[in-house]
Amino acid sequence: MQFASIRIITDDVERLARFYERVIGRSAERTGDVFAQFPAAGLALAIGSTRTVAMLEPGSAAPASNRSVIVEFLVDDVDAEYERLRTELDEVVLEPTTMPWGNCSLLIRDPDGNLVNLFSRPVA
Repeated sequence: MQFASIRIITDDVERLARFYERVIGRSAERTGDVFAQFPAAGLALAIGSTRTVAMLEPGSAAPASNRSVIVEFLVDDVDAEYERLRTELDEVVLEPTTMPWGNCSLLIRDPDGNLVNLFSRPVA
């Protein structure tokens, strides 16, 4: 088995894709107005419209309702990323902070309320 992707279901693919384009620093690959993805090293962050889950049982995937998963990106410099993004962020949950295990983390919310962690590992 190979881990392939994390997909976020949303009512507004374009808005969420634009947010992650700013965070990641590159354009999403789009399939019409119902799907976008950011492939990287054998896996992807995918964004799908609620219309892409129409075949599932009603209520199986609800947009803007996650409170348990954190989307994480390893970055070189958390402080620099914070400065680059700070004027565009709607919600900062945790400003750059060194965690007890040594990582430096910046936690923000995407437009659908999902937690996003930009982190760096301790310098050896």
